[in-house]
Amino acid sequence: MVTGIIGKKVGMTQVFRADGSVQPVTVIKAGPCVVVQAKTAGKDGYEAVQLGLVEERPARVTRPLAGHYKKAGVPPTRVRREVRVAKGTDAPKPGEQVLVSVFAVGDQIDVVGVSRGHGFQGVIKRHHFHGGAATHGSMFHRAPGSIGASSYPSRVIKGMRAAGRMGADRVTVRNLKVERIDADQHLLLVRGAVPGARNGYVLIRKAVAPRRITVPQVGKPTKGRK
Repeated sequence: MVTGIIGKKVGMTQVFRADGSVQPVTVIKAGPCVVVQAKTAGKDGYEAVQLGLVEERPARVTRPLAGHYKKAGVPPTRVRREVRVAKGTDAPKPGEQVLVSVFAVGDQIDVVGVSRGHGFQGVIKRHHFHGGAATHGSMFHRAPGSIGASSYPSRVIKGMRAAGRMGADRVTVRNLKVERIDADQHLLLVRGAVPGARNGYVLIRKAVAPRRITVPQVGKPTKGRK
């Protein structure tokens, strides 16, 4: 059994719970995916499968990749990701489908995606610098300030926070909760926000380090009281 699936971020909305409260959720179209390659411990050193996201628009691939898909007996896909296989379970064979039903309502998951790109930004937006005075005559509004001494070492130290490209990084949001599942439409409603822009590809996997949930016991006396 695989521990993850590839999806595409549809957008955010909100759902009503049974008690009437409103919960913001992110809608993800998870799958359907096909197994392109299976990796074994004997040959590759670990148990995993390579998944391909099936989309309506056909994908154009190079001849070597076309042979890779032909060997598995599946049509070429635009996106491929590798996910682990749960311990003690059998790995699916190439050509088999992986659907959103691998998850259940209430599961804790990790979502891996690429954050929104913000282009070239200054130190105030990128690193939250406070900036200088905004009074008349000031020449220090949004400048970074001193970036190193002139005499020694006469260079900018590595790691100095400065202006540069912001965003477009691989981000993992951990321990999100599955709110609802629509197996017919391949939709997964996740509590909260996930990284990336609308229509961005994400990898949904079962939580690596799930948060421990404690349920208070009713009627149990507290410490120090009789």
